[in-house]
Amino acid sequence: MHTVSGIKLVATDLDGTLLRSDRTVSPRTARALAAAREAGIEVVWATARARHSVGDLAASCGFRGSAVCANGAVVLDLAGGAPAIVGTVSIDLAAAAAAMDRIRTLIPGAVFANVGPTTFVAEPAYAALCEFADHHRHPHEMTLADVLPFLPEPMVKIVARHPEVTSTQLYRFVVDAAIPGVAPTHSGAPYIELAAAGVSKASALAQLCAQRSLDPGQVAVIGDAVNDVPMLSWAGTALCPSNALPEVAALADRILPSNDEDAVAHYLEELVGAV
Repeated sequence: MHTVSGIKLVATDLDGTLLRSDRTVSPRTARALAAAREAGIEVVWATARARHSVGDLAASCGFRGSAVCANGAVVLDLAGGAPAIVGTVSIDLAAAAAAMDRIRTLIPGAVFANVGPTTFVAEPAYAALCEFADHHRHPHEMTLADVLPFLPEPMVKIVARHPEVTSTQLYRFVVDAAIPGVAPTHSGAPYIELAAAGVSKASALAQLCAQRSLDPGQVAVIGDAVNDVPMLSWAGTALCPSNALPEVAALADRILPSNDEDAVAHYLEELVGAV
């Protein structure tokens, strides 16, 4: 494990990690984010969330850094106060259609939504299973389509769920199927997510770090769920809040306090104190 003084960039998951269980950024965490920036330590948010909810969260706490969204398929620059899209990796539409057909065959009754950098289109049966907290969109306000894939812009993510099969079970089925062209992951939400093959939080983070001439040894990563595993494995320092999944925590160099005890703020305060 690298000493805190060698860390130049911290990438943190949001839900279950930086955010408290009420899905807010605590005042302590907001102060720690600002202090890290002032001390020259870059913080990058790395999340499955979409642009609109990341923008709302950033506005709530004054965050002005970069954000890896959609599990690595979209990169945002929040320096100007609004979530500007600076990079996307899309899924080939033929591969997306084939993947959804394969999942429907494997698990009859599976339903889907397609996600673009700024849009979300759901099958009616998918929207019927949703609550606002699932995608930070009111189900009755979702754009619906009877036949997918359908998006007015490139697709960056497929989400899938089932009325009876849990998302954990669905994820295992899809991973075992080794569907070409897509990379499945799971954030603990009631659905699974598929990006283009090779896309993850780690792939986007590695690209950001290369642009900054940073190597993995200068990067600390904090996460709690399966979709954080690639970046936890990539970074020189891997950390988890105490509420992380056991199989994720097993990868950590160190376990921090829980998300409700401001895990990320705890670590950032240490870093700032070491500068």
